[in-house]
Amino acid sequence: MKYYLIVGEASGDLHASHLMASLRKEDVQADFRFFGGDMMSAVGGTCVKHYRELAYMGFVPVLLHLRTIFKNMSMCKQDILNWQPDVVILVDYPGFNLKIAKFVHEQTNIPVYYYISPKIWAWKEWRIKEIKRNVNELFSILPFEVPFFEEKHHYPIHYVGNPTADEVRQFKDEYHETFEQFVTRNNLENKPIIALLAGSRKQEIKDNLPAMIEAVSDLSDYQLVLAGAPSIDDDYYAKYIQGTRVRLVHQDTFALLSHATAALVTSGTATLETALFNVPQVVCYETPLPHLIRFCFNHIIKVKYISLVNLIADKEIVKELLADKFKVSLIKDELVKLLPGNPSRQKMLDEYQEVRRALGDSVAPDNAARLMVQLLRNNKV
Repeated sequence: MKYYLIVGEASGDLHASHLMASLRKEDVQADFRFFGGDMMSAVGGTCVKHYRELAYMGFVPVLLHLRTIFKNMSMCKQDILNWQPDVVILVDYPGFNLKIAKFVHEQTNIPVYYYISPKIWAWKEWRIKEIKRNVNELFSILPFEVPFFEEKHHYPIHYVGNPTADEVRQFKDEYHETFEQFVTRNNLENKPIIALLAGSRKQEIKDNLPAMIEAVSDLSDYQLVLAGAPSIDDDYYAKYIQGTRVRLVHQDTFALLSHATAALVTSGTATLETALFNVPQVVCYETPLPHLIRFCFNHIIKVKYISLVNLIADKEIVKELLADKFKVSLIKDELVKLLPGNPSRQKMLDEYQEVRRALGDSVAPDNAARLMVQLLRNNKV
């Protein structure tokens, strides 16, 4: 069968590549065409457009690139019509993908599957109407989404397990490098590591990394190691870390977390990865208009937390310093509480176990692929 996949950022490329590999196990004739990235290309198929040409974050960058965004969307729609896939599989990236879903639903008979559902439980809950109307099957990777969609909105979904948990489990099974080998390979010092995970987009790095560095700069018993994101060039990091004690480790985040003592992390999947590697963390996220953002969290935004760790546990396990709480002094204070010898460290490590239990042991891409192929074959009968 022919599968058309659309992702808009590095994490989507990773998850979609694993899904594609699983689809190929279920359907040896699988033919892929996609808006994606290097990891998807490595699995096989035709990359129509790289996600780097799609990913614009924030109001101003989107406004400045509207012509490009509309051009890419028009190209995607026409390419789907020309190729006539058996299914269109959307991966996260709702601003773009929900518009594609609408087009495919209205203009074709091609089913639309959504893998890694849009996070409408946080905000833009009204998008549930679009999802119900334009998405045939929704595949969730977060257990708390099931009651949100099925009980609150009466829209059945498939919880298939969590791919981040799968990826971490697989990495741990295959990774056997010692601390000494890791620091030697990366030309690091023989000191305990504080990991800095400052996001995967330039704007996130610009907003968060300087404060992170300042918060840990005088912790001389530790070395400071920054996890480089796949889509960010070393030159971009250089202007923030030049003249500091921070060392950059590029595209080796899981190995870094395997050896880190503690971490400062922006929101997103990285918070869950850090928890699954059993690394105590402080979540840091700078926002514009911090007092307005705090008001929105108290009165408009539908969730109590921004980190996946806390959302999955439905309680505060990791401290979230965002908006008006994003201050260098608070970041440092909370991190120090998590260093060895402090009771807060063990409490966080104990509570991480609740997150692991909630996620379960299912292999998400395998489960999703099996369901997708089964549904498609049943519909052809």
